[in-house]
Amino acid sequence: MTTTESTQTTTGELVAGLYREGAPVADTKAPEGPLGERWEKRQFSARLVNPANRRKMSVIIVGTGLAGSSAAATLGEAGYNVSVFYYQDSPRRAHSIAAQGGINAAKNYKNDNDSVYRLFYDTVKGGDFRSRESNVYRLAEVSTNIIDQAVAQGVPFAREYGGLLDNRSFGGVQVSRTFYARGQTGQQLLIGAYQALERQVAAGTVQSYSRHEMLELVVVDGRARGIIARDLVTGEVETHLADTVVLATGGYGNVFFLSTNAMGSNVTAGWRAHRKGAYFANPCYTQIHPTCIPVAGDYQSKLTLMSESLRNDGRIWVPKAQNDTRNPREIPEEERDYYLERTYPAFGNLVPRDIASRAAKNVCDEGRGVGPEVEGVRRGVYLDFAEAIERMGRSAVAAKYGNLFDMYQRITGEDPYEVPMRIYPAVHYTMGGLWVDYDLQSSVPGLFVTGEANFSDHGANRLGASALMQGLSDGYFVLPNTINDYLADAPFEKVPEDHPAVREAQESVRSRIDAFLSANGSRSVDSFHKELGNIMWEYCGMERSEEGLRYAIDRIRELREAFWRDVRVLGTNEEVNQALERAGRVADFIELGELMCIDALHRRESCGGHFRAESQTEDGEALRRDDEFAYVAAWESPDGPDGAPVLHKEDLSYEYVEMKQRSYK
Repeated sequence: MTTTESTQTTTGELVAGLYREGAPVADTKAPEGPLGERWEKRQFSARLVNPANRRKMSVIIVGTGLAGSSAAATLGEAGYNVSVFYYQDSPRRAHSIAAQGGINAAKNYKNDNDSVYRLFYDTVKGGDFRSRESNVYRLAEVSTNIIDQAVAQGVPFAREYGGLLDNRSFGGVQVSRTFYARGQTGQQLLIGAYQALERQVAAGTVQSYSRHEMLELVVVDGRARGIIARDLVTGEVETHLADTVVLATGGYGNVFFLSTNAMGSNVTAGWRAHRKGAYFANPCYTQIHPTCIPVAGDYQSKLTLMSESLRNDGRIWVPKAQNDTRNPREIPEEERDYYLERTYPAFGNLVPRDIASRAAKNVCDEGRGVGPEVEGVRRGVYLDFAEAIERMGRSAVAAKYGNLFDMYQRITGEDPYEVPMRIYPAVHYTMGGLWVDYDLQSSVPGLFVTGEANFSDHGANRLGASALMQGLSDGYFVLPNTINDYLADAPFEKVPEDHPAVREAQESVRSRIDAFLSANGSRSVDSFHKELGNIMWEYCGMERSEEGLRYAIDRIRELREAFWRDVRVLGTNEEVNQALERAGRVADFIELGELMCIDALHRRESCGGHFRAESQTEDGEALRRDDEFAYVAAWESPDGPDGAPVLHKEDLSYEYVEMKQRSYK
């Protein structure tokens, strides 16, 4: 890495009054040479740790989703002493359990000309040419191993009549490479990883800490050496030290308040690491999923995803006429606009998520949305299975999507076998995250980041069924083959709990807790979170503009001041106190929201999940500006709460893929 040198470089003047530019950053861990040989070359060049020495080394892993559980199980199996922390009461409650549609792998079981290279190309193109070639090719290469691993664990993937594993297609591709277990793929994969994890817990190589939330990173002599965590049951603030720390804490979509994320999903672990020196890359890259149940009212606390797999057989349409409120079954074919099939005939309903989301917004903005009015606009489009039921039969549709149909009916009271589903885009995934090199190590030595918590594989937009692929790739196959290069110098000198850096981290956590509990304002934590979410959705959501982003930054700064002045947190620390938990998370979301808007403002182009109104083609498609913005934006935290963040650019170069405007027509 060259990050150490970059932090020592004097930063420039304030840019746009909001941030400074620092020295470039580069990933020096990815090998040179042919793309298909780089991962094998890195595995061989990385130093090893012999089995006897592994027993002397300790690893902390935060998070037990697919990335965290698989990493903990694999490193425990290898003989390291692993401590795993999670705020849920069971590893099986991690948000990975909510993933529905499937997991990609380049096995070409359908004999439709798929390959590792095609999965690599589709992923780079789907990310709008804003990801690293080396990382994405490795992801495609490792994908085939994941399926074999999961099958060996007993994951009940769907199978064809002859017993072979079945595949379906997902957005942004023209082949069938997605393995699935009905609409429960994430749950079934997580059970497999959970079983592997619990096996190591029973073997004594993994120590499990449930109901613990990481609130601070301990950095000693420039290295990540531990965490400060709060026991969410007793309130005790605990110090846990190790040779290295791994964050597998998921994404930050709940900065928008309403999202498809679990309500507890948060950015605190990643943000605390950022404030201790870890660069935060591309924070403005947010994925809006096109297939979600529309907002029903201001009483909602989250949104519900309807799997992208439904777009394989469901057809998306709206009435051709504005304000057509007829029953959808009364609207004849000639008065329907299957707008994705019309606009993108080559991919139809399976265009990537960013494109499908913007298209849905556009037809609703034209007054052709369906469903009840919310603030004077009908925010919904139809996802219709009438043709699929007629073609396949109801029982075949139920076999593929039955649990999703049941979930939709329980939530909306409407039967999707009889009337079309109503869907609308919602915040789902975040492509940004902590900056990591090819080894998955952050800019803080000894701090590794896996899964959605890092930025590395998806560029400006993630293709469907690739999140599970990245989480398990990082946990089962990548991290265990790279962390050893760092641990070859371990075990490091033992850090005493009275070390100044440890005491500083402890005091930081306790003072924040005291500040929350001693505040005697008039507003609840959730009221601030909702206000932040509204600002983010309106001005840093599906479409952004310079004027809107500058307004949002000012509003967020005012909100942060109001939060610390007027928040009210009831209860005490020495008990289960969810208001206290949420207060810390929302405080971090507010700071993150400001950085997201600054990142979005500085990137004066449209790409993937980042759409700038000032940068679009004549027909309304995203217009990239590769001559100016073909880089990763890696942000360094300011020195103080009122300082300016520092932008470090990592240039993106493409040797094997031509950078060109995406077309799915």
